[in-house]
Amino acid sequence: MSQYNPPLDDLRFALRTHANIDEVLALPTANGVDLDTVDAILDEASKFASANWSECNRTGDINGARLDNGTVHSDPSFAQAYKDFCEAGWNSLLQPEEFGGQALPSTISAACDEMWYGGNLSLSLLPMLTGGASAAINAHASDAIKQKFLPNMTSGVWSGTMNLTEPQAGTDLSKVASKAVPNGDDTYAVSGQKIFITWGEHELAENIIHLVLARLPDAAPGVKGISLFVVPKYWVNDDGSLGERNKLQCVAIEHKMGIHGSPTCVMQFEGARGYLVGEAGKGLNYMFTMMNHARLCVGIEGHAVAERAFQHALAYTKERVQSKPIDGSSADAVTIIHHPDIRRMLLTQKATLEAQRAMFLMTASMLDKAHSHPNPEEAQKAQALVDFMIPIVKASCTENGTTLTNMALQCFGGMGFVEETGAAQFVRDVRITAIYEGTNGVQALDLIGRKTASNGGQSAGMVLQMAKDTNEQLRKIVPEMAKKLDRAIDLAQQTVQYVVQSFNDKKPELAATGSLPYLMQMAVTIGAVMSAKSYVAATEALKDLDNAVFSESFYRNKLATVQVYFDYVLPQVESYAIQVLSGAQSILNIDVERI
Repeated sequence: MSQYNPPLDDLRFALRTHANIDEVLALPTANGVDLDTVDAILDEASKFASANWSECNRTGDINGARLDNGTVHSDPSFAQAYKDFCEAGWNSLLQPEEFGGQALPSTISAACDEMWYGGNLSLSLLPMLTGGASAAINAHASDAIKQKFLPNMTSGVWSGTMNLTEPQAGTDLSKVASKAVPNGDDTYAVSGQKIFITWGEHELAENIIHLVLARLPDAAPGVKGISLFVVPKYWVNDDGSLGERNKLQCVAIEHKMGIHGSPTCVMQFEGARGYLVGEAGKGLNYMFTMMNHARLCVGIEGHAVAERAFQHALAYTKERVQSKPIDGSSADAVTIIHHPDIRRMLLTQKATLEAQRAMFLMTASMLDKAHSHPNPEEAQKAQALVDFMIPIVKASCTENGTTLTNMALQCFGGMGFVEETGAAQFVRDVRITAIYEGTNGVQALDLIGRKTASNGGQSAGMVLQMAKDTNEQLRKIVPEMAKKLDRAIDLAQQTVQYVVQSFNDKKPELAATGSLPYLMQMAVTIGAVMSAKSYVAATEALKDLDNAVFSESFYRNKLATVQVYFDYVLPQVESYAIQVLSGAQSILNIDVERI
């Protein structure tokens, strides 16, 4: 398998051009971090991701995780890589300083996340989930609970999980049946079975802190009766030392299509001791406070695995010699990258990836502004953009993850179907990203309902106004490209109006039928806006190369890649719009018993 090379220059360009990193670093919560420090962080993250983290990606897939008498054993190489990760401080990037964290902006963390997920998705899920569990505890638990658990979770000495799903309660968490009974002190006895618990049991950390959704004896039915509990694998004594093993165990691990190195556990709680987080009945709300960041991370996962697959395919197509060129320019066989269809697949991947990177980093920067911008109006505007963009980032980057990794595998021909080349792993690994953290169908329903119709399309209108502003800049340089974006913006306005009207007419099923095409249409359109902004920035840089950050070839490649996006990716908005505007009845008219 070819070596993973984190796309450092592309990340730096996107941070400057799309995330407006200077504005992020000017926020109060940036803690004095400057651009030189950001570049240094990215340099070190790149080195770690391409070496320590990436080197065990393939062995983790081959060896997988196994369960032996209640103990999960992961690939032996994971333990050292995870230890190195924590000792280097990567586990603590986002965590509060009071618990030993570095409290860096989400924008910087998101750039590093691409490298972690591209290097080793299975192993990256361990610190990702620990960070999510830590955020929930920090936001809602008592000071005593925070002090007891967060320092060791921040350092990575302890890991964290989120236990939501049960056999009968997947997307519909109102069906959660796990119980929590008061012990007569400040603890509760938690009982029930949870499934799909990523890294629910392992030997890489000294303790595992489970966040568990369960119901108290007098709980109301539905989601209002769900509470959140902290349930450690080993009880934590008042002095911070580890006590007895809690009454919980992993009873099975799933045999999965991909992410073999990450154990997906069935966890059984049998009166396990835990603490109530915050108020009773608000457990689901507490879990959702970190949902925006978690869904952003999953979107980056889908993107990052596709980037890794693209790099793998690119290296292969530059080595594999097969057939003479179709234009007769050589009498000898050439490397397959010279064949037009191979080049089409590679450049389509590259153009889509660059647009996605810009989109998720822009969204991460809005998270930072929503969290800490000193101007309340700017913070509110940023939050509105975050709310609109999160389902788009999560779903589109993971839908494209499947499409692009398959395209990368196709570049290998028959060798891509052979496991030894490593191309198949990316196809298998990325597939879960469109499913977990809310399936993409759920993301699409969220987008049409809460994020579009509920505010009369105002958030969508804000995004499309930004699109128009960027397109006016593009029009001054390449009018013919601007016309293509004009058409995409016009179609987007039509579908936004259709979605809003469907809800106003009390016919949400019309919009719901085309909800995923609507989401993808918005994603492709916004990707074109990001690409247009890249084109404008690259054009300006070429006018003053003496003061440019990157090389002339870098900027010229940017211009060429944007052109590919407009020619091969942007036209998809036409078919998506047709599905949204006129495809509902053909779906709804069919009797489900006849399908």
